[in-house]
Amino acid sequence: MFTGIITGVGRIVAIHSLGSSLDHGKRLTIEAPSGYLDDVGLGDSIALNGACMTVTALDIAKNQFLIEISAESLAKTSGLTEPGPINLEKALRANDRLGGHIVAGHVDGIGTVTHFAQVGESWELRILAPRELAKYLAYKGSITVNGVSLTVNRVTDLEGGQAGCEISINLISHTVQNTALGHLRPQSQVNLEIDLIARYVERMLQDGKKN
Repeated sequence: MFTGIITGVGRIVAIHSLGSSLDHGKRLTIEAPSGYLDDVGLGDSIALNGACMTVTALDIAKNQFLIEISAESLAKTSGLTEPGPINLEKALRANDRLGGHIVAGHVDGIGTVTHFAQVGESWELRILAPRELAKYLAYKGSITVNGVSLTVNRVTDLEGGQAGCEISINLISHTVQNTALGHLRPQSQVNLEIDLIARYVERMLQDGKKN
């Protein structure tokens, strides 16, 4: 489990294929901030842009760790196929503060940035969410974007045959400066994870309709 509070910005520095076919995944080498891996061991979970991954190798001297990601996970996520900055969060401990919201590290869908610009001292981020996630997004509800716990400020349902909805999010300068979200641009793809509670509510509503 995670909280959506980014604890470091790393960088994908190398990508190697685990096989020759499209059914094979990739091995990623991640460079972490200095000292970030001091309490990390083999088999630990670290979320990369919101996707929970397992540490398969460590090089503490180089501040690097390796993960292996399946072809299925690559197809369901974004931002894990090219070198560049990436949001990092270590798995939640039982005595940690829950600063964001409960995050599973399982990407539910991929959104597309439609607008990202500074407004006063803050930044407005607008994202087109796919149809299958639209019903879980609500005003003042929680959403995880590339692993960052954020609050939805506005939801605009799209009509005229267009799928999904557009959500608007306000980012304070601290978030832009201390996560990889500052590198987003219009048309950037982002990993989205819906609120865990909304998922259970939808399941219960479906069950009620069957009875």
